Amino acid sequence: MEKVIEANELTYSYGKNLAVDHISFYVNKGEILGFLGPNGAGKTTTFKMLVGLLKPKEGTAKVLGLDISKEPKKIQRRIGVCFEYTNLYEELSAKENLILFANLFGIKNFNPYELIEKVGLKGKENDLVKTFSKGMKQRLMVARSLVNDPEILFLDEPTQGLDPVSSEEIRNIILEEKNKGKTIFLTTHDMYEADKLSDRVAFINYGKIVALDAPLNLKTKFGKRGLKLKLQKENGEIYEKNIVLDKDDTLENILSTFKQDKVITVHSEEATLEDIFIKITGRGLKE
Repeated sequence: MEKVIEANELTYSYGKNLAVDHISFYVNKGEILGFLGPNGAGKTTTFKMLVGLLKPKEGTAKVLGLDISKEPKKIQRRIGVCFEYTNLYEELSAKENLILFANLFGIKNFNPYELIEKVGLKGKENDLVKTFSKGMKQRLMVARSLVNDPEILFLDEPTQGLDPVSSEEIRNIILEEKNKGKTIFLTTHDMYEADKLSDRVAFINYGKIVALDAPLNLKTKFGKRGLKLKLQKENGEIYEKNIVLDKDDTLENILSTFKQDKVITVHSEEATLEDIFIKITGRGLKE
C-alpha cells in the first residue's frame, strides 16, 4: 500500500516540555487514522507538524512523499485542514469565506454552493458567519477544508463540543470523503468517534505512541468479551449476571445459566477504546 503520511522519530518540545517524543507511524492512502489521546497528550502538536505549522525539533515527516519541513507550500496546496477552533472570517458570509479560500488556492470558476449544501448549510450561504452557531461554524470549517479537493484531510477534533446531530453530520461527511478515496488524519479524544470512523487508531500518551492497530485488534488483544444477562428466578426475582467469554468454562457456564433460571435478555459486551486506553496508560481519555 502507498504510504501518504510517514513520521519518523518525530519530536517537538515547548521549552523544556517534551510534547511529542520521537514518534514513528504511517498512514496508507485511503485510510482513516484516528489519533486518540487526552488533552495535552501531543495530538495537536503532531497535527501542526504534519501540516507545516510547526517545524520538528528532531525527526522527519513526509506528506505525499514530500518533506514537510522543506516543502510545506507544495504540500499545503494538496491537503485540507480543519482546526479544532474556528478561524473563519466572521464579518463575511459563508459563501464569501469559501470563495476567499478558493481564490487563495487559485481555483477558477469556483462554485461554493455544492460544498455549502454538502455540509448542511443550504439557505445560509449569504448569512454572516458571526450569526452562526458553533455547529454551523464547524460545518463551514469542514467545507473550507474541502475547497481544493484535497488528497489528504487533516481534522483536529472536528466534533469537539458539538451537539449529537451536528457531530453525526460531520462524521457522515468524513466517511463520504473516505469513500471517495481520500486519506484522513483525525485527532480526537472521543473513543466512540475514533472507533466508528478509523481503520486504525494510535493511542498517544504524554507524547509517546503506546499502541497502534485496528480498533478490533486492540479490543481482541487488550479487552475482555462477555455476555450480560438479565434473568428471573422461580419466585419472580429478577437479577443480572455477567459471563466472561473465552474462558475454559465459558460454554458450561452459559448452559448452566440458561437451565437454571428464565433468561429475559442477553447482550454481548466488549471493551471500548476508552477501557483499553485506561488499561494501557492508567488514565482516561478525558483527563
